[in-house]
Amino acid sequence: MRYVARIVEVPDHGIKLEPGDGTTVPEKPTEVNLLGMAVALALGAAGYRHHAEQRDPELQTLDALLAGDAVMPWKPAEPGAPAYLVCELNDGRPTCEVRASAE
Repeated sequence: MRYVARIVEVPDHGIKLEPGDGTTVPEKPTEVNLLGMAVALALGAAGYRHHAEQRDPELQTLDALLAGDAVMPWKPAEPGAPAYLVCELNDGRPTCEVRASAE
């Protein structure tokens, strides 16, 4: 199973994930938290940094981020570059990376 999302820049606010067709969005809280951590690690490894705007914990939840409903305060390393988040959901241990394409 995979979670694949296009990373969309939202000027002056951060990024939003747009999950692709056929993407699996976990529903169980533990799976959501583990995928959220894997996403944060992948974004950090790809050079994304926190935007100055603070996160609103009531609106900007991991569930909303993964579903594509929330903008999170991250800035891309290379603004304007196409980027996708590709995650393999492996038996409760997701691994993610930022790629130039969804493949």
